[in-house]
Amino acid sequence: MFRLEAEVDPVRRDILRGRLRETNTAASSVLRALRGTPHEREVPLHVWLMDERDEVAGGLVGHTWASWLHVTYLWVDARHRGAGLGSRLLAEAERLAAGHRGCRSVRLETWDFQAPDFYRRHGYQVVCVIEDYPPGITEYTLVKHLR
Repeated sequence: MFRLEAEVDPVRRDILRGRLRETNTAASSVLRALRGTPHEREVPLHVWLMDERDEVAGGLVGHTWASWLHVTYLWVDARHRGAGLGSRLLAEAERLAAGHRGCRSVRLETWDFQAPDFYRRHGYQVVCVIEDYPPGITEYTLVKHLR
């Protein structure tokens, strides 16, 4: 019997994620080689920019896995933009990923109206372009090799 549900069940989600990882690891010698290494699991990497009132003025949220940093979110409050703070957040995340986590590369996604040029200026290269995702917007996947 099949049951379609719109709500997320975290227990079933984690079961599915675990079983998919087991299947992938069994099929890939590269993923099997990660077992028992620091790169085996996703580890959060967050860098925060706090203002004078100790409120979030910006931040970078991502995780490291398999020698890669994946940047999920990078944001700086409009009041603080133009002062190089986004560049500092990105540089600090790259430094931590390379120095403390042994990462060799970074990947991220951004939309055409967000920051593709910002990332290009920081050495990122476009590796994938998806037009009309969502409709009327272009999504870019960019990567940077740290070493």
